[in-house]
Amino acid sequence: MRVLPLTLSLVLLGGCSLMPDYQRPDVTTINGWERSEQSAAAAADTHWQALFADPALTRVIRLGLDHNPDLRSALLNVERYRAQYRIQRADLLPTLALDGSGTRQRVPDELSQSGEATISSQYSATVGLTAWELDLFGRVRSLKEQALQTYLAQEQTRRSVQLTLVASIANAYLDWVADREQLTLAEQTRQIEADNLALVRKRYELGVASELELAQAEAALEDAEVTLSRYRRLTALDRNALTLLVGAPLPADWQPSATLADTRIADVSPGLPSELLTRRPDILAAEHQLRAANASIGAARAAFFPSISLTANAGSLSGELNNLFASGSGTWLFSPSISLPIFSGGRLSAQLDVAEVDRDLALTQYEQAIQNAFTDVANALANRDGYVDQLASQERAMSAYQRYFSIADQRYRNGIDSMLTRLDAQRNLVASQQATIDARLALAQAKVDLYRALGGGWQADDTGAEATETP
Repeated sequence: MRVLPLTLSLVLLGGCSLMPDYQRPDVTTINGWERSEQSAAAAADTHWQALFADPALTRVIRLGLDHNPDLRSALLNVERYRAQYRIQRADLLPTLALDGSGTRQRVPDELSQSGEATISSQYSATVGLTAWELDLFGRVRSLKEQALQTYLAQEQTRRSVQLTLVASIANAYLDWVADREQLTLAEQTRQIEADNLALVRKRYELGVASELELAQAEAALEDAEVTLSRYRRLTALDRNALTLLVGAPLPADWQPSATLADTRIADVSPGLPSELLTRRPDILAAEHQLRAANASIGAARAAFFPSISLTANAGSLSGELNNLFASGSGTWLFSPSISLPIFSGGRLSAQLDVAEVDRDLALTQYEQAIQNAFTDVANALANRDGYVDQLASQERAMSAYQRYFSIADQRYRNGIDSMLTRLDAQRNLVASQQATIDARLALAQAKVDLYRALGGGWQADDTGAEATETP
């Protein structure tokens, strides 16, 4: 009982910590944005299912979240670091153990005091703690904080992987839909050229069309066949790429949308630039790594100071097993120890230097993550706004080329213009239609990239319900 106040006093002294106070660094951004589109939804508060209005796309994204191996690896890493944090946290508490032992020994007659061989026995049953370190200078707490921040960083990395996976699946899906639309256009173009060749051949047989016009019509049909073969190949590759991202075979009853116009993607607001620091997972992961490096400095500093450990137990001790718990067999042990480093050849100083350099590296990586994030958002905004204007101009151009082809085709059929004029109008129209599909694809993927760059849709709830998480 006399040692109890001393033990409690030592435990209360454990409030000291040598870990540096953490302050979020001020980082000057090199790229940013000024406006906030209040009419659009905030990206970080928009679940990915609310972003995409295409049921086929949401279904394949959900399939990817269930089967993608990269995401599964990220989830397993989170579980691993969570367990490591629990291990480190357990060092703050004493480990109680129940021990039982028994020895029975024969002593030869030449070693026995009585001159005759004897047999001695000893049995014990104790409960207590062994080598519990009193965290007077915060070494154990610093290591616990380091493990906690590393675990939180891994959780943010998992969210970043999930966000990247959603965006990658969406972009791969959009590529496939665009190439399928291009394939449909190529099939229509081939049919037009086949019908035109039949018309020219009939006119040639009647002596109205020349052999040159016949050769031009045949060449136009072969060009259409080449384009058709190209997009058949691309659509097969797109399906393979999407299947690889999903990590599982696509369902037999699943089909993507026929056109990009059916894959409506909602607009999201970039919000205020300062919100990106608390929204984007890779920035949060870099900040947690910085916190972990900051905590490791506290552990390195505490290594210069004494380390005090306690070993204590209480129980029963007896020479006879049947008297082990009899009256008067009680025993106890209290064995504190202290270790004070005197000379380590500069090892402790070097460990502190390593911890400080690691903190500086983590700070540099945090600053770089912010710069990359702001640049990603600025680029995504520029791409989205630019593709909006480009698509509008391209659609107007396609309408003009459609009128051009209609007039040229009618004039050719009436014998006013040559086959060359019609072929030129046909090529321009097809090229404009292809460019319109490409512009529509670029705009859709720019919206997806903006959503990813803003750190949106990384809530833990994948069912579509609203969820709020504390960073």
